[in-house]
Amino acid sequence: MNELLIKNATVVSPADGINEQLDILVRDGVISKLGKNLSADCTVIDAEGLYAIPGLVDMHVHLRDPGQTHKEDIITGCNAAAAGGVTSLLAMPNTNPTTDSTETVKYILDKAKNAKANVYVAASITKGLKSLEPTDLDELKSAGAIALSDDGRPVENTKFLSDAMKKAPELGMSVVAHCEDLFLADGGKINEGEVSQKLGVNGIPASAEDCGTAREIALAAALDVPVHICHVSTKTSVALIRDVKARGVKVTAETAPHYFSLTEKELLRGDADYRMNPPLRTKADVEEIITGLLDGTLDAVATDHAPHTPEEKADFVKAPNGSIGMETSLAVGITYLVKTGIMSFEQLIEKMSVNPAKILGINAGTLSVGAPADIAIVDIDEVWTVDTEKLHGKSKNTPFKGKTLCGKVKKTILGGNIVFSDAS
Repeated sequence: MNELLIKNATVVSPADGINEQLDILVRDGVISKLGKNLSADCTVIDAEGLYAIPGLVDMHVHLRDPGQTHKEDIITGCNAAAAGGVTSLLAMPNTNPTTDSTETVKYILDKAKNAKANVYVAASITKGLKSLEPTDLDELKSAGAIALSDDGRPVENTKFLSDAMKKAPELGMSVVAHCEDLFLADGGKINEGEVSQKLGVNGIPASAEDCGTAREIALAAALDVPVHICHVSTKTSVALIRDVKARGVKVTAETAPHYFSLTEKELLRGDADYRMNPPLRTKADVEEIITGLLDGTLDAVATDHAPHTPEEKADFVKAPNGSIGMETSLAVGITYLVKTGIMSFEQLIEKMSVNPAKILGINAGTLSVGAPADIAIVDIDEVWTVDTEKLHGKSKNTPFKGKTLCGKVKKTILGGNIVFSDAS
C-alpha cells in the first residue's frame, strides 16, 4: 500500500465546496480521506501556510511531439506542466505528422505513460490540417483521442467542421475550435491598430477572430450541439459568446493568461516572444476578457503553450507565433486577478481546473474522496521573478520573462506520487 499524507493545508476545491484547513490522506493513487488531525505511517508533507488545490487542467497545449522535438517533447512538456501545477493537459494535433491517424494518437499516449502529467489527445478534424479531407473520427476515438480540433488553423471547410460537430457528441468527444478567418488575417503578424502602424508591421484585424467565432457558434446553434472556443482575445468575441450563451446555445470558451494581463503595447519591444496567434490586443479587449471571466462567458483559462527555439524567435517578423505558458499560468492568474481583487482564488481554480475537466469530460478538477490524487500545493503569497534559465521545458519563449509574479507551486502530486518539488 502506497500512502502520502498532506498536513495542515488550506484545501481549496470549488467542485466540492471545500475551503478550509485540512489534512489529505492519499492511498494507492487516490484521495482516501480528508479531515483534521489525520495520521499515517508514511511520507508526510507539511503544508502549513500553503494551499492544496486540484491539479490544474490545461486544455490547450502544443507538445510538439512527434516531429518538432527540438522545440519540446512529451516528457519535457510534462516536466514544465508539473512545475506549473498542471496534472492533466490536452495535446493539440499540429504535430508532424499531424495527429490524424491511430498510429500518432497511440504514439502520444504510449510515450506519455512515463510523463509527469496526464496527457489527453486532441486529434485533427481534417487530414494534415489542410481542410481537404476529413479524418476517420471513429478510429481516432477508438485509438484514445478525447477531443477534435485543427488547432493551429481553423477548419476552413465548414461542412467538415459541421460533420465533426454532429458526430462528436455520439463519440463522447469535445470539438475545440480555433476561430479565425484566414482571408481577413491575411498573413498579419500582430494586432491591427496603433502598434502595428507604429511598427510598420502587417496587422491581424480583430474581425478575423470575430468572424471565426461567429461561424462556430452559428453552427452550434443550428445543430444544437456543443462547441468549445479556443483562446478568445477580443471584446467582440466575448460579446458574441455571451449573447448566445444567454440564448441557451451550447458554447464554452477559454482565454489565455496573456490575454487578461498583457496588451499589444508589449510588442513595441520588438521581441517575438510577445507574438502569438491570436495576437495581444488592446486595453479595451483585456478589460472585456476579464469581465467575461467574471460573468461566466469565458469558462476556462488555458495556456496555448507553444514552444519555439530562440533561433526561431530571433526575427520579430519572420518568427513563428506562440509562447510558452504552463509554468507561469497559475502565478499570472494569482498576480493579475486574485491579488488585484478582481476574483477569488476559488474562482481562479474553477477556471483553471474544475471547468476544463468538465468541458473535456475527464476525471480531474476535484479533491473528493475517491478522486485521483492529482494535487498542486501552492504558496499564493510567494513573490518570484521569471528566469528563463530556470524553466523546465526545452524552449524559453515566455512573454513573462523578467516579470515579478506572485504565487509559486511548491509541490505537484500526480496519482499520489510527488512529481515536482520547488527547489527555490
